[in-house]
Amino acid sequence: MVRPDIEIPNAPVAPFPVKIERSEIIPGFGRGSSDLGFPTANIAVSENESLLKLDAGVYFGYAKLYKSAKADNKLDEKVDRVDGKSSVVLNYGRHLRDQDLTILPMVMSLGWNPYYGNKEKTCEIYIIHEFENSFYGAEMAAVICGYLRPELDYEGIEALKKDIQLDVDIGLKYLAKDSYKKCKELLE
Repeated sequence: MVRPDIEIPNAPVAPFPVKIERSEIIPGFGRGSSDLGFPTANIAVSENESLLKLDAGVYFGYAKLYKSAKADNKLDEKVDRVDGKSSVVLNYGRHLRDQDLTILPMVMSLGWNPYYGNKEKTCEIYIIHEFENSFYGAEMAAVICGYLRPELDYEGIEALKKDIQLDVDIGLKYLAKDSYKKCKELLE
């Protein structure tokens, strides 16, 4: 499928910005990191009214991580991924550094990921930052500043990876504009 040419405004236009309230980061399929090289922080769509109102597609904005209250008093917990094929360790953000807890740029996929044929709508947020450790079980709030493109099906994984990198590049270009930087205020 050919990527459509979407005109992105120079400032957020209604319905944006859209705030995603603080939510627990849950295990996904693990494809973002293992298959694609773009690890994602996943949150439950069903628990976020703002996500239920949005069309499937790829968006850009900002995210802010928080250590869970469980980080100080709960031991790490091993849980299965969505597909049950592997597991992850919930550490509740215990190992997040100060620089990980700032407002960071992100690109978000919301939908069914046609390339993978998901059965449920997912929200997968790629936070554009280098993390030293995983942070399953931590919490995240986000603000969606704009829309990049609809979900697409791809002939192969390389085409998907190339499009994700283009999403990141375009998202960062617009997030560098003062008009989009103002969206950060919703996370302060």
